[in-house]
Amino acid sequence: MATAAIGDYAFEPKDTLDKFHGNQLLYIGWEDHLMFCAPLAFPFPPAMPFKAILEQVLPGAYGAHPEFAKVDWSKAEWFKSGKPWRPDYEKSIGENGLKHKDVIRFRSPGLTGIKGTCS
Repeated sequence: MATAAIGDYAFEPKDTLDKFHGNQLLYIGWEDHLMFCAPLAFPFPPAMPFKAILEQVLPGAYGAHPEFAKVDWSKAEWFKSGKPWRPDYEKSIGENGLKHKDVIRFRSPGLTGIKGTCS
């Protein structure tokens, strides 16, 4: 079925950077694990070390999944806007070039969900 535009749809977004008190939104998704159907949104300060995400944030977000404890971060494959990307775990979020509302995803080789079902 065809869709017809009804006119200009211009408006000011409600989630601009200035509304996050020095933080920026970062969306993080785990490939092949549809128990989490979409990337999760986090407000992080740009100066936060990327490694802190792995050690302090993702265990609380994804730790309920039985495979999360098996993730080998040295082998994780990362994607930024759908393209391969490699973060420097020792650098900050900002130093890694991540901006407000960026989407990153990681794949954990050898882990494809509960019994290989991507769930």
